[in-house]
Amino acid sequence: MLDRKAARDILAFYLEAGVDAPLADEAIDRFADDAAQTKPASVAERPPAALRPAPLQRTVAAPAAPAAAPAAPAAPDVAVMAAREAARGAATLDELRAIMAAFEGCGLRKTAKQLVFADGNPQARVMFVGEAPGAEEDRAGLPFVGRSGKLLDRMLAAIGLDRGSVYIANIIPWRPPGNRTPTPQESQICLPFIARQIELVNPDVLVCLGGPSSQTLLGLTEGIRRTRGRWLAYNTGAREIRAIATFHPAYLLRSPLEKRLAWRDFLAIKQALAS
Repeated sequence: MLDRKAARDILAFYLEAGVDAPLADEAIDRFADDAAQTKPASVAERPPAALRPAPLQRTVAAPAAPAAAPAAPAAPDVAVMAAREAARGAATLDELRAIMAAFEGCGLRKTAKQLVFADGNPQARVMFVGEAPGAEEDRAGLPFVGRSGKLLDRMLAAIGLDRGSVYIANIIPWRPPGNRTPTPQESQICLPFIARQIELVNPDVLVCLGGPSSQTLLGLTEGIRRTRGRWLAYNTGAREIRAIATFHPAYLLRSPLEKRLAWRDFLAIKQALAS
């Protein structure tokens, strides 16, 4: 015999496994029971016709219409064109935010909690762009608020900046499931939105945080260790903006020895703003 604790443990295991009804050791023929209950009565057992209930009039329901199949997601090239058209229609950052919140061409919006648009000062002279929001950012609706965001705040403070004097955004405004790496198609679909965001902010210095950001915005193909610290040009179509790539704060948390190189990049950013 099992003791009470062992029995409770077994029941808990069954509940977690999805068991929701007890069964007997031997199978029961339910059809046999139904047949016995519905066995027709003999002629002698039947009541007179006058006392018999009137037969039920069965109505056959019309077959239900088949449910409409969910709309298939747009092809990536179609979604990119739709994003470009939508982004061009934004004359202000508020309009761009509303357009992005209503945009359905990127499947990430269906799994994310909310749109993570931007944080900081839209009139800032320097703009930082990362790759995509994480779990903390998805909950807060703001970029760089988790551990990597706290490190970014300290890095900004080291050169005399804070969130009131910078503007922060991401290539992808929706969190990928499980914080996975965004696909190239997802980055290309969202690229028109971040490009329009950069145009509207119109900073003097653009900082790409991490390899994916520098590759998407600056067209670089080399790794971040080779491209960081180099001044390049980002062309908005109306003007060229000085751009530089540096390590993503999340990478610095995993590789703290690289902070010395990131510090050089931030000193270069400080010098560029001063000049």
